[in-house]
Amino acid sequence: MKQRYRPIQDPETGQEYVPVVVKGKDIRKDPFLNKGTAFPEDERDALGLRGHLPPVVASMEQQLARVEEGFYNQPRDLNRYLHLVALQDRNETLFYRFLLDHLDAVTPIVYTPTVGAACQQFSHIYRRPRGLYITAADRPRMAQLLDNVTLPDVRVIVATDGEGILGIGDQGAGGIGISIGKLTLYSAAAGIHPSRCLPIMLDVGTDNPRLRNDPFYLGVRAPRLRGEPYFKLLDAFVKEVEKRFPKALLQWEDLSRQNAWSVLDRYENETCSFNDDIQGTGAVALAGLVAAGEVTGRPLKDNRICVLGTGAGGGGIIMTLIAAMEKEGLNRKDALERIIGIDSNGPVLSSRKSLQPFKRAFARDASLVEGWKLRVPGRIGLLDVVRNFKPTILIGTSGKPGAFNEDVVRSMAANCDRPIILALSNPTSKTEVHPEDAIRWTDGKVLIGTGSPFDPIDFQGRKQVIGQGNNVFIFPGVGLGVVASGAKRVTTGMFLAAAKALADKITPEQRKAGQLFPYIHDIREISFEVAKAVAETAIEEGLVENPDELWAEGLDHRIQAETWYPQYLPYRYIGD
Repeated sequence: MKQRYRPIQDPETGQEYVPVVVKGKDIRKDPFLNKGTAFPEDERDALGLRGHLPPVVASMEQQLARVEEGFYNQPRDLNRYLHLVALQDRNETLFYRFLLDHLDAVTPIVYTPTVGAACQQFSHIYRRPRGLYITAADRPRMAQLLDNVTLPDVRVIVATDGEGILGIGDQGAGGIGISIGKLTLYSAAAGIHPSRCLPIMLDVGTDNPRLRNDPFYLGVRAPRLRGEPYFKLLDAFVKEVEKRFPKALLQWEDLSRQNAWSVLDRYENETCSFNDDIQGTGAVALAGLVAAGEVTGRPLKDNRICVLGTGAGGGGIIMTLIAAMEKEGLNRKDALERIIGIDSNGPVLSSRKSLQPFKRAFARDASLVEGWKLRVPGRIGLLDVVRNFKPTILIGTSGKPGAFNEDVVRSMAANCDRPIILALSNPTSKTEVHPEDAIRWTDGKVLIGTGSPFDPIDFQGRKQVIGQGNNVFIFPGVGLGVVASGAKRVTTGMFLAAAKALADKITPEQRKAGQLFPYIHDIREISFEVAKAVAETAIEEGLVENPDELWAEGLDHRIQAETWYPQYLPYRYIGD
């Protein structure tokens, strides 16, 4: 009998409890069940724990104080990460309760930026396995690998091939840290029980010579699979996921920019899947712009938008904004005319010979730049685009620190009463502009959001709060909405709905202070509203099998029923 981890209710007493089929060392070794020193006296007797634990029965509050002391006593962020990973490996409930109680301090540790360093050091700090590792050699035995998963009810899978990890590139097998980190946020932010989450590493090799020459490296020491062999592996993987976990949502994470788009296009209509780097980033940016529009009085379709950096994130933002403008009444051609993307080679124009396939969807005609006044003939830089295109919105996903310099920002402000800037690159060292500089250069007129956290800025006696455009505001709620509704697919409409739900969480007072994104400590409430918007959209788009039953039960009730809160519940041993 498999151990299931979700509580049930006693029909006579109404008390919630978890039925368990293990005891003794097996329950102490199960991180989903282990309470450590908090096992009460009766469970110590019933579960064969007497004598295997210190005699004092600790409360969760006492355990949390001990975790907090250990966390803040660590000398570096990577040590804090390892401290928390060790806790997660032995007691998931306590781990997630600590996260919820310290979201502001802990989120940058379990996810970006610290998780990037953990991925780089993966083979050197490895402690114990978590998740599933799949290599090209496993293609003939894919079904066997997925059958080896012992989790009883997988509903969310995050899969990566480790090639596009954050801003640090190819980390090979170390990319599993990203899948683990994302799923940690699904559980912390949206309450999807960790036993329903499965991180997967598609180890297709690495082109990183540092890893291949590292004697401790734990991944496949071979060049990366490309082309047909790569997609044959993914085809086999997706096919077996559909069979083994038919109710699961599959999130693709941190693939290379080209593979990110190719994989999304290949599978989005075949299975319930999405790419957070593309669609989640697009929804977060849209939410910030919707909130800014409430301040400026300009609807999205009345803006001119420049996006610096057109990889997965920037390209995803452009495609999301086009879809949003279409929803506001523009046709696709008119929507595209309000946006220009810039990459390392300048404006993304359809005349470019080496244009990547995914960029063709938002490339502008070369006639756009004819007649532009340029500082250097034949070479178009960001400042040239700002002076000629005259954007009212400037978005950065370039990873180029300081790209939005004083000339760029002042030129933008000269053509716009209330310029809007989203400097979304992270970590802080890679942001396109420091918020304080942008505010000073525009005499306080700018509305700015960032991808990294910044303290509020005082300018001429007014405090401006800098909202952080973090994807955690979107993807956990999307996952919860899909799980709760049983949606068969993930669509653009769901992300547009998620963006609106996020923007609606910005209060009038916060908008007045220039804040474009909410506070992360409200993440559970935000994820609930995002989930509800996603579930409603899934029903409207005909993606739910029994919508009448869902409406009858009530979306609020269904979502709440799928939401787990980390607390110790009583256990009842029912045997094996």
